[in-house]
Amino acid sequence: MKRAALLLLLLTASAAHAQMYKWKDEKGVTHFTETPPPATAKKAEVKNYNTAGAGGAELPAELAEAVRARPVVLYTTPNCGAGCNMARTLLANRGIPYREKTVSTNDDFDAMKKAGSEGQVPFLLVGRTRQIGFEQGAWDSALTQAGYPTEKMLPPGYSNPPPAPAAPPRAPSAEEVAASKAEADRAAAAAEKARRERETPQNAPPNFRF
Repeated sequence: MKRAALLLLLLTASAAHAQMYKWKDEKGVTHFTETPPPATAKKAEVKNYNTAGAGGAELPAELAEAVRARPVVLYTTPNCGAGCNMARTLLANRGIPYREKTVSTNDDFDAMKKAGSEGQVPFLLVGRTRQIGFEQGAWDSALTQAGYPTEKMLPPGYSNPPPAPAAPPRAPSAEEVAASKAEADRAAAAAEKARRERETPQNAPPNFRF
């Protein structure tokens, strides 16, 4: 539900847009991804999201079109070191709008593998094009072929979204919801018992009630 609300907000925030895909897998589970869905996807739809950046500055038409047609996503890990730093530096120097996805959990790793990586980082997606491991020449070529300008064109005030986990937060299971409710009920009952004990006179007869 939170992801759907976020998507709706992004859809209506600006006239400049990039692509996001909404699709269902063979189990009927709905996914939102920046990459095209697999051939087995059901009810695939192309959605749009805001490309104005975290700072609210809209992109020039040429750059906005590249973002719309071939969005850039960078996958990193907390300990990937020099390779990820060089990847960020290249994207910053060329003024490439991108979203960074961090890989810290097994769910994040699975999400990155589904996106096309074999586990190596940095991993870059430029639309459908994949770049596994940093190699400046190959990355520059992929970005240029995707229509991104070679010179920085980002407007003042533009900033990329902050890094986010590669896998969306997992919704609690029915068992977890039930356990949480039971714990809340026990805490409420204990608080009510303590309140009554405080309000009952010490010498009150059994079953005394105010």
